[in-house]
Amino acid sequence: MLSDFDFSVIIEPLLAWFDKNARVLPWRNDPTPYRVWVSEIMLQQTRVEAVKPYFERFTTELPDVHALAECEEERLLKLWEGLGYYNRVRNMQEAARTVVEEYDGILPADYQALLKLKGIGSYTAGAVSSIAYQIPVPAVDGNVLRVITRVSADSSDIMKQSVRKKIESILLDVMPKDRAGAFNQALMELGAIVCVPNGQPLCAKCPWNEFCRARQEDIIGQIPVKTKQKARRIEEKTVFVIRQQHHIILNKRGKKGLLAGMYEFPNTEGSLTEEEALEWIKKQNLSPLRIARLEPAKHIFSHVEWHMTGYVVWVDELEEDKSGLLYVDTEDARQNYPIPTAFGAYVKYMNTEMN
Repeated sequence: MLSDFDFSVIIEPLLAWFDKNARVLPWRNDPTPYRVWVSEIMLQQTRVEAVKPYFERFTTELPDVHALAECEEERLLKLWEGLGYYNRVRNMQEAARTVVEEYDGILPADYQALLKLKGIGSYTAGAVSSIAYQIPVPAVDGNVLRVITRVSADSSDIMKQSVRKKIESILLDVMPKDRAGAFNQALMELGAIVCVPNGQPLCAKCPWNEFCRARQEDIIGQIPVKTKQKARRIEEKTVFVIRQQHHIILNKRGKKGLLAGMYEFPNTEGSLTEEEALEWIKKQNLSPLRIARLEPAKHIFSHVEWHMTGYVVWVDELEEDKSGLLYVDTEDARQNYPIPTAFGAYVKYMNTEMN
């Protein structure tokens, strides 16, 4: 239990382990406040290996808060393309503009001030504060919740805010003031590569092996305890990759709602047959020449799951305003139009030639 475990014992072995086993990550090489911030936002809902190339590209083109604040939205979304959860980067830009206006373009070395910025919660504020500024505040994410509840064999529901707050309080009391950033990163690292979320944890490699209560009581598989989320809503969609020589038709989504402001392949509700799909194309004032069915695809959002039927459709010569949609050069679309990963299964058909 959290209440009767002596957390002071975790510090020394954890830091010694981290000093020897920390992964080499691009944001760790030069942990400026801006780079730490960008990396932590990118790492939300995304694996470390997947983030690496995006981080390098993003920080090369937008190397500081000023560049982020001034970037045009479409370019910003294109740089983020593939990471998903696009509100993350929109919130980052809004926060960047606040930082430029109120803090001369430098993220404040103040936990409470960071919390007031758009898109920054207690975890991100703690990570930036401790890693970039060595301010001794905790940064509690899913990895940290898991390792702390396992080492103490605590069966509290980690989805409850009260449990997170309690763990933050515990860590605040024991964290070494001179190595706050290393301590927080070590906790995250332990959960990422040893006390893993899926599969069997590597207990033999764990610096807490000798005193981990979950291991001693053989209840590792039962901890952490998490309230089950509601089942996602299933939505059926039909997606059209509409081609005409070296051009493609896209649609821009509205400014609000799911994937707001992003470009997409034209689509409609339901799973259409080939005949129904051709009728839909004709209703868009387009003249189909040939249609081919594509493989089905699925994309999972936090609360919605899309099941997609796909078609590539070649149409007769287009005029830019003929369909009411966007008529774009294929290469231009690839370079400059951010298309969400939800449609990733069909992007490869943008260059498909009609046989």
